[in-house]
Amino acid sequence: MKFLGKFAGALALIALFIAGSFWALGYYVSGKVKGPDPVTIASASLQGLKEQNRLSAFAARFVAVTTSTQSQFGLSAKKTLIMPGMVRYEVDLAKLRQKDVTWDAGTRTLGVVLPPVEVSAPQIDLTQMREYGEGGILSTFTDADSKLQDANRRAGQQELVRQAHEAVPLNLARDATRRAVERSFAMPLKAAGMDVTVKVRFADEAKDNNEVWDTTRSLDQVLGNRK
Repeated sequence: MKFLGKFAGALALIALFIAGSFWALGYYVSGKVKGPDPVTIASASLQGLKEQNRLSAFAARFVAVTTSTQSQFGLSAKKTLIMPGMVRYEVDLAKLRQKDVTWDAGTRTLGVVLPPVEVSAPQIDLTQMREYGEGGILSTFTDADSKLQDANRRAGQQELVRQAHEAVPLNLARDATRRAVERSFAMPLKAAGMDVTVKVRFADEAKDNNEVWDTTRSLDQVLGNRK
């Protein structure tokens, strides 16, 4: 009887060992086949964005109308210039760092802080420039024409820059850039079957009190904890 008891105990230990081995194997396999997590995918998306260098998701066309006057010897000359120009709004993605991307596992929210939008120099459409006005006698005997032209072009450039920095086009540029970056992060996450919210803001924008920016962890922190 004593022998049978020892034999039964040995069988129980063997069965427990086998069950434990199957559990460990199942845990290992499940960890391998579950696929990448949101942080891994977000890190890859971040690297892909940085390799694009600069992102231009919005451009706008403006028209400057300037008038200059020259007076000499009791005579005057006046000219008006209509100068159209295109301006691009860009973000330098090379400035993005891992700490600019945060992950909140509780709300499954990926936060991205972008560098401020940069406004390019206006590209003047020379074919559409129009000039009106006459210098009369003053233009005939002096360089009034060239002075008027130079003054109008300088003023036109400044006016285009001023229009490009107004609140409305800047907000439109931020919105377009924000949507483009959100898609860049959300699409691979969605393709992997993950339900994740992506929120993007700019470094020079005020934080929304309803957002989770202060409680999230950066990719640096999340990945660092895994090492």
